[in-house]
Amino acid sequence: MGLLRKLLLAPVELPITGALWIVEKIAETAESELTDPGTVRRLLRGLEQQLEAGEITEEEYEFAEEILLDRLKRGQAAEARSGGP
Repeated sequence: MGLLRKLLLAPVELPITGALWIVEKIAETAESELTDPGTVRRLLRGLEQQLEAGEITEEEYEFAEEILLDRLKRGQAAEARSGGP
């Protein structure tokens, strides 16, 4: 009975399972890009250049810097856990 049920529900369950898998992979990729130390360092340099050029205020700089430094710490912690570079 279990096999018959799986066969009958496959057209409904498989697309949902596949869609969930795709969403999980997209989320993993986005998270890894957001916390990639190289990417975060480039963003920090760009932020500093914006401050020096007067495009943003000191307050805006400090707010964005705090967010980016948090991302950098998360990325470094993830690398340490996975044994990455």
